[in-house]
Amino acid sequence: MTHAGAILESVKNAPMAVFCKAATTAAVLVSSATLSGAALAGVKDLPGGPGVNQLNLPMPATRIAAEQIWLHWFMMIVCTVIFLAVFGVMFYSIWKHRKSVGHKAANFHESTAVEIAWTVIPFLIVIGMALPATKVLVASKDTTNADLTIKATGIQWKWGYEYINGEGAGIGFVSTLDSAQRQMSNDGGPKKGEDVDDYLLKVDNPLVVPVNQKIRIITTANDVVHAFAVPAFGIKQDAIPGFVRDTWFRAEKTGNFYGQCQELCGKEHAYMPIHVKVVTAEEYTQWVDGKLKEVAAKADDPTKVWTQTDLIARGEKVYAANCAACHQANGKGAGPVKPLDGSAIVLNTDHLKQINILLNGVNNGAMPSWKALSDTELAAVATYTKNNWSNKTGQIVQPSEVVAARK
Repeated sequence: MTHAGAILESVKNAPMAVFCKAATTAAVLVSSATLSGAALAGVKDLPGGPGVNQLNLPMPATRIAAEQIWLHWFMMIVCTVIFLAVFGVMFYSIWKHRKSVGHKAANFHESTAVEIAWTVIPFLIVIGMALPATKVLVASKDTTNADLTIKATGIQWKWGYEYINGEGAGIGFVSTLDSAQRQMSNDGGPKKGEDVDDYLLKVDNPLVVPVNQKIRIITTANDVVHAFAVPAFGIKQDAIPGFVRDTWFRAEKTGNFYGQCQELCGKEHAYMPIHVKVVTAEEYTQWVDGKLKEVAAKADDPTKVWTQTDLIARGEKVYAANCAACHQANGKGAGPVKPLDGSAIVLNTDHLKQINILLNGVNNGAMPSWKALSDTELAAVATYTKNNWSNKTGQIVQPSEVVAARK
């Protein structure tokens, strides 16, 4: 066990979790009692996510998050005590020794004892605050001995997950905001009475991890700076293009936990949620088995020659999951996003031009790279765009063409 791990283990039986729960519950009760009238009808707290009129940090699901809440209250109490003591003495002195009641200003010079006191006491206070904070900071950076390592890649505006080490290695997928919720947002938001507790937090493919195992998250990005953050886990790590950073968590209970990209990453920043589903070890093994079968099924032979009908059918699904959010379902684009309907590149008989954009992106990441998709998926979506809307070209892009372009 690492030194940081030993530190956390040493406080495992401390009543901190009880304190955190009590503090959080008190804050929630106070906020609910005073602000319940302002809450939207039909909206409830989202377990593992934000709460209605939430004032405090979320309920912790990891030891690190519990330590952070304890630190938050500890620092608040220390600062409040200092504030009351300093200003209390100051205002008492001003009032008690005011000129109007006959007091005269004292005439004295420096005092060695006072100088020492107001140097030593703040120094001791700072040390007392720094020690527990340093302990938590060091522990939060200890990503060694992970049971499972997952790479999280920020993409405008979704997350790509790759299971690198541990049970499930080889699994990879893209997690995107649920299309129904995106449409709900486009229509002006949820209507009164709709069940929207997870509004703009629901995704099509949540990140699934086992409970009570150390999960290392490696972050990077394809285009601009993003940030992987889940408040209930006490983690927030920037995802920077060309760099890798890492963080970790060990969820102590099962359930659904939510976060969002916490770096302003463009116009779709609000539509980049994170959903982590924590399950039992047995449920995780079953999920891995199912996902590996899906991976094997999707590992199409890139030399296979597809019919236009099959490619278009598959391309429609790929487009809906990955492209429609920006280019729209009708292919017309919006704002700076160029339309695909009638696009010269899409209509061009030189398939390599469109394939290169799909593989490498364009305009400094405004159109992200889609190398994470398989050769067949890229060929399918290219064929779909060439034969949908008014683009009735009759052209077919085969997976072998994408394979050649990757080299």
